[in-house]
Amino acid sequence: MSRIIAVANQKGGVGKTTTNVNLSTCLAQAGKRVLVVDMDPQGNSTSGFGVDKYGLQKTVYDLLIGEATLEDVILPVCADGVRLLPANINLSGAEIELITMPDREYRLREIFSRTRYMFDYIFIDCPPSLNLLTLNALCAADSVLIPIQCEYYALEGLTQLMNTIARVQRKLNPRLVIEGVVFTMYDSRTNLSSQVVEEVEKHLGSHTYRTIIPRNVRLSEAPSHGLPITLYSADSRGAEAYRLLAQEMIEKKH
Repeated sequence: MSRIIAVANQKGGVGKTTTNVNLSTCLAQAGKRVLVVDMDPQGNSTSGFGVDKYGLQKTVYDLLIGEATLEDVILPVCADGVRLLPANINLSGAEIELITMPDREYRLREIFSRTRYMFDYIFIDCPPSLNLLTLNALCAADSVLIPIQCEYYALEGLTQLMNTIARVQRKLNPRLVIEGVVFTMYDSRTNLSSQVVEEVEKHLGSHTYRTIIPRNVRLSEAPSHGLPITLYSADSRGAEAYRLLAQEMIEKKH
């Protein structure tokens, strides 16, 4: 059975896109069929796979407003086994157009209802805000993966996100669950990183992944080369961490 996972955090700069690109690649390298859906108008997951977001004919925007099919939009990327529904700045216009559409929160879910069987995992990279694009992702998803940066304001953003998820569960998607929390940008030299991990585990112990993503120079360089970390620097600490995270996700029971 395929799993649809929204990668979400209302706070920006937490490693959401980095996790989306690299985890999906590592799962594909482990033999899984993976689709990445870029639901952020910044298009960072799109460029993270080396796709020119400015030269796209069709994007997830056209799919959402009903002017393209999945076949029109879906692309192969540099990582074997991964397919992409790309995005660019045009997607910001979908907000306005969706407002007047029937079942506007469920457009993405409807698309996946016919196609999810084609993939083992579908990852949706959400924008760092609660808007109709994020709501579409949360209504389509089975679960939410929450990257948390090991820094001071991390817990503030987490509380806000948990409240949002609870509201979506009550009103729009009762089957939505927490996939797990992934700690990112962990710096073992600072007390703060370990304090953030300790604090989150205290509140969400059963929902946290054991694998922690370190702060890693290679990991931050990879997007500028349009490559996932395992294709850019396969023996780096960042690549090893995402391989471990992928394995942990495969083994996780729901």
